[in-house]
Amino acid sequence: MKTALAAALLLTTALAAQAQNHNAVLPYEALDSTAADASSDYLAAKARWHDELAAFFRADQQQFPAPGGVVFVGSSTVRMWKSLGQDFRQVPGIVNRGFGGSTLADCSLFARDLVVRYRPRQVLVYAGDNDLAEGRTPLQVLESFARFANAVRAELPNTRISFISIKPSPSRERLMPQIRETNNVISAYLNRLPDSEYIDVFTPMLGADGRPRPELFRSDRLHMTDEGYRLWQSIITSHLPGAAPAAAPAAALP
Repeated sequence: MKTALAAALLLTTALAAQAQNHNAVLPYEALDSTAADASSDYLAAKARWHDELAAFFRADQQQFPAPGGVVFVGSSTVRMWKSLGQDFRQVPGIVNRGFGGSTLADCSLFARDLVVRYRPRQVLVYAGDNDLAEGRTPLQVLESFARFANAVRAELPNTRISFISIKPSPSRERLMPQIRETNNVISAYLNRLPDSEYIDVFTPMLGADGRPRPELFRSDRLHMTDEGYRLWQSIITSHLPGAAPAAAPAAALP
């Protein structure tokens, strides 16, 4: 265990150093890009998410987000946050680029498509639990997040990068050790990356018994109820520039 933790620490240090060296990274290209698009992983992901990417492109054609906004990107937890703009209405330029079922590996491939092209002042990422469910290790998820951070920092060195911790879904309770480890190594990575932060939603979503609070989740035991999103809103508000403090939902009773 100590050896694994030491290896994780070394990796987070190396990845954070790489993310600060803009000349050392090779960001994935955007929709209208060139040679880097030949990446087989990128092309496969682009084919898989064709409909979602096309929908984002159509939305951009109707009204392209002004630069300097705040982009939320990630899996279905972001996509299904229908009240996102309303919940943070005092924050100008909220953009939702969640695509359901996606992984942190997908987010790293589409960092330019879904983040860089909007030139936001801040990006908040929620992904990683689908990666673990597909069998990736915590360190592989960390590497995907580091690639994402590298791609953003290569072109937007002043954009703040915020990682929303992986939530403790009841349907994935068997993955709790991997979820905790992934959250820990990404948090350690962010401690070494300037102008970045780890947002802990994992801990407040646990009850007094240390298990996921069932009232925060829908009947599928994976996606969140309105109460779950209200909890997230109360936590994330303080991490957004210009957002007014939100009243925190009542904690679970012991």
